[in-house]
Amino acid sequence: MTRDHAQPAAQAASTLAVDRRSFLGYVVAGTTLVAAAEMTGGLLDPAAAAPGVPQPAELYDLNDLLTHAAAPTADLITVTVHDDGTASFALPRMEVGQGITTSTAMLIAEELEMPVEKVRVTLADARPELLFNQLTGGSNTTISTYTPIRVAAAVAKGALLEAAAVLLGDTIESLVARGGVVQAPDGRSATYAELARAAASSTTRPVRVQLKDPAQFRVVGVGHSRVDALEAVTGRKQYATDLHVPGALPTMVCRAPTLNGTPRRLRNERAILAMPGVRDVALVDTGVAVRAETFGQCIDAIRAMDVAWADGPVAGLSDDDVVEELRGAELPLPRLPDTPLAKTVEVDVLFYFRSNSAMDTNSAIADVRADRATVWAGLKSPIVAQQRVAEELGLPQDAVTVHVVQGGGSFGRRLFFDGALEAAKISRAMGKPVKLMWHRADDARVGRGHPMATSRVRAVHAAGQVLAFQQSHTSIETDFRHGLGEIISANLADLPTGLGNLGFAETIFELTQEVPYDFGVITQTLTETDDRFNTGSMRNIYSPDVRTAGELAVDRLAEAMGSDPYTFRRSHLRNARVRAVLDTVAKHGRWGRPMAPGTAQGIAIHKEYKGCSACLVEIDCRPEQTGREIRDGVGGPRVTKVVFAIDVGLVVNPRGLEAQMQGGINDGIALALTSSMHLRDGHFLEASWDNYFYTRQWNTPPEVEVLIMPSDSGQPGGAGEAGVAATFAAVACAYARATGEVPAYFPINHRDPLEFRVKPFVPPIPQSPTNGRKLVW
Repeated sequence: MTRDHAQPAAQAASTLAVDRRSFLGYVVAGTTLVAAAEMTGGLLDPAAAAPGVPQPAELYDLNDLLTHAAAPTADLITVTVHDDGTASFALPRMEVGQGITTSTAMLIAEELEMPVEKVRVTLADARPELLFNQLTGGSNTTISTYTPIRVAAAVAKGALLEAAAVLLGDTIESLVARGGVVQAPDGRSATYAELARAAASSTTRPVRVQLKDPAQFRVVGVGHSRVDALEAVTGRKQYATDLHVPGALPTMVCRAPTLNGTPRRLRNERAILAMPGVRDVALVDTGVAVRAETFGQCIDAIRAMDVAWADGPVAGLSDDDVVEELRGAELPLPRLPDTPLAKTVEVDVLFYFRSNSAMDTNSAIADVRADRATVWAGLKSPIVAQQRVAEELGLPQDAVTVHVVQGGGSFGRRLFFDGALEAAKISRAMGKPVKLMWHRADDARVGRGHPMATSRVRAVHAAGQVLAFQQSHTSIETDFRHGLGEIISANLADLPTGLGNLGFAETIFELTQEVPYDFGVITQTLTETDDRFNTGSMRNIYSPDVRTAGELAVDRLAEAMGSDPYTFRRSHLRNARVRAVLDTVAKHGRWGRPMAPGTAQGIAIHKEYKGCSACLVEIDCRPEQTGREIRDGVGGPRVTKVVFAIDVGLVVNPRGLEAQMQGGINDGIALALTSSMHLRDGHFLEASWDNYFYTRQWNTPPEVEVLIMPSDSGQPGGAGEAGVAATFAAVACAYARATGEVPAYFPINHRDPLEFRVKPFVPPIPQSPTNGRKLVW
């Protein structure tokens, strides 16, 4: 069926061979109107537009995998219209600041023809029946939910129109729904509030719906403020530690001085229990937990503890030891033809550990009883969290309730549920509800991080052609033991010897990495080693490091072949969308303009998650810039200008997309210049945001321009991570051009001497500050 030639309704209802706007849905039995989508048919062929000889990610990428995995249970998520005229939807994903509750409300409002303000989007509890359809990751939320949500909303609108036709005595075709009201040609009308109960069905029945033509969109594609913006700026937005659960007192954990060390005993338990406010103390496998009337009293108790520790598995190791291990694990790059006409360009870059700490602390509330348990936490994989908690407590899965709470940042960190599992263990040990909060030092030192890695590139060119481009990425293991969000795939990832996790790693690497240039024979390989560190899928997973090493090699190829970096990229790109974003940043950023000595422009591209991006930056590496003194911070080179172009296909909320890119830009700058973790003697030195140097106000670019590309695509692409890789790569290229040297490692300020005073490891957390007002700017 096409837009211009609709087949009869009876024929449409008998087949799943549907077009992009015709879908099957359900009116679900209930007292008010509930509607769901059917998504087992009608999925697009991911390889339909793959040009030439593509790499695996061009044929079938990570988003295809996640979307297809979610499709079979899409009909289990529903849009409900209430008798107060509002609509509600429990989103089976986690809001962590990326704006998906806003974009979801916009999709429902668009298809249901009602104001965004009347759509309430909440976060669904763990629902094991959804299987793979409750994992938040891979920039996949909008891609995988875009059509199911629209179908459910369209089914609801159809049911409302049917009810209105009966009430108003007119035909469905003559009625118009707009702004939460159905109007007849003679001016009579009925509100959704009046129709909700009449539209409800006593049985679940299938219906065929036609989705709105994107050309008729009035909400989607128009910038909209965040639906939770007012709560965020007034401090009313609630995270896990803001929730009030009866009896759940503040709880914290004293942790070992070496990574993943374990407690043997608390030598002064009686003295700790006698401290003001302290109610309970318990040993768990991760440390010594204390429950008190306030978090301040928890901190005081932890600082007073005398604990006998067993060293963790990396005790005594430092950065140099891990680098040596990585170098030993590197596979030889393939030998290239020995011909006098061919010349070789090589790049070898080291990327240090980086923290994946979120803005709000890793926290959870747990109330464990003999026959049941309830957990509240920010979780991007709540199903496997529920299943692991049940497994740990020896309870049936359905005896554990997991409530998903919004978070302040994540970008991979909340895929792991260590806080929720730890809270459940502590509650069981104490026999009481607990409100667990990790200290900033806990998350920095024993939380999840981006693994240390090396990335080597060897490219061969002759007679004005690039004949081969080979990239070998060697990394400390990236932990994927959360699986695809449920326990079966999580168990597969946790198979002995690390082979299960390696299978996940290799698959995700193949489904995300591509080199969109005509560079002859292209190979990209991944080798991972050492599972003793706490790692995870930090924002954009492998792409920032892989793309940065690759784009540095592209710059070197351009120089070796006597070409300008922009012109060289443009002439070798094989994808028109990537070429368009590259041209856009070059034009708006005035590529090639005269620059003072010690300053330079850098340009880079990235293609992933059904979208593509390009970034142009200008950097200042002059002594007057790098030598500036900054209180409690680091100076160094500064990116003074960023022009970023993004094409993610159909854009639901342009304002939200621009904000996502601004955050990704700051991430990329931090990875290139300032942000890393220093491993010394078995522990990481950084202990909070004050000495983990993310991009701060003093090194944020004064000029940032985000350009959203027009698109005729009817489908959205992934946006949550799209700003990082191209920015990191562009800053690296700009730095190399400004200084005349390709960096050997990132971030460029990682090496000694340290630019901060190391906080103690015993006690493991610092004293709470008492001079906060003196530190306010």
